[in-house]
Amino acid sequence: MLNRIFQLNSETDSSIFLFGGRQTGKTTLLHQQFPNAIYYDLLDTTVKERLRRRPAILYEALCEKPAGTLVIIDEIPEVPELLNEVHRLIVERQLVFILCGSSARKLKRKGHNTLGGRALPVCLFPLVSAEIPDFDIDRAVTYGMIPSHYLARRPDRLLSGYIDIYLKEEIKEEALVRNLDGFHRFLEVAALTDGEIINNNNIAQECGVHATTVSSYFDILEDTLLGYRIPAYTKVMQRRLVQAPRFYYFDVGIANHLLRRKELVRGTADYGHAFEHLVIQELVAWLHYTHSDERLSYWRTYTGIEVDAIIGDARVAIEVKSAEEIQNKHLKNLRIFAEEHPLSRLLVVSNDVFTRRIGNIECLYVKDFFHLLWTDGI
Repeated sequence: MLNRIFQLNSETDSSIFLFGGRQTGKTTLLHQQFPNAIYYDLLDTTVKERLRRRPAILYEALCEKPAGTLVIIDEIPEVPELLNEVHRLIVERQLVFILCGSSARKLKRKGHNTLGGRALPVCLFPLVSAEIPDFDIDRAVTYGMIPSHYLARRPDRLLSGYIDIYLKEEIKEEALVRNLDGFHRFLEVAALTDGEIINNNNIAQECGVHATTVSSYFDILEDTLLGYRIPAYTKVMQRRLVQAPRFYYFDVGIANHLLRRKELVRGTADYGHAFEHLVIQELVAWLHYTHSDERLSYWRTYTGIEVDAIIGDARVAIEVKSAEEIQNKHLKNLRIFAEEHPLSRLLVVSNDVFTRRIGNIECLYVKDFFHLLWTDGI
């Protein structure tokens, strides 16, 4: 069993909403870190139906428990009416809850009680490198970091069913979109722009829908934790900057499946795109797990000069290259960025195994970068 970096033990001074994409390992994490908690699994049909018929059973079962008792309700969106009882138990009995689900969208969309700020929302991401003994960078680039996919002997079979299951359970059953076929096409087109700047008009033409519909589709992907938008760094110094965000699926394996990228080979453009995605994916998880107030962005000028990742107010600038030998040509964009932001820490992350410094730029082998990220931070 893998030990996850994200330790919920440090979060349970108050109640928690634990969200995360399907199969990221939320249930396993809860069992592993809280073996003695009172546990309700709403995927158990018997438990779900009894609590759905009469939510007050939850209050009756817990109202005599001492203050501070930890209660876990897995898949809370299955019976959102329970949140009223949870609210009562938090306020009246000072119980502590971990409420687990794939996303908060169903709760918000139907106007259910979200506890008025009494539960802190946190998110579990796919695996990160520090959680995997003998981490295989090429396997991660090809199949992604969803635990069941990375660890499987035949991850391609699991990936082939993941999107269809997700569409059925998260999109179709919740009636989030009327045109499921159109949304499925959007998922494929969104994959084509994975890691690229979003242009709603171009995507709309590809999907045969309005640009406003495309924007709402991206909202659905973010709300259901299937993807996220990375904003542009917009602090203008001298050069005019692009303002539109970039989009990434929450796991590189999902993008690879939608794009039919299989067995990626080093030195190809497809490998390079997936390699960059994996590094961004790791940065997103690191910022969340470390409770950083800094945001992740990217920098691009209207003349096409870009840096893949900016942390905070240009404290760190990171260029991602899948090359196995870093040369001066790979450092050009960071040097231009440094002209406007001379105090920034400049990093190149690559497959070059010789970690070293070239002038004011740190060239880090990707595994060394990941190790630095999860030990000393950047």
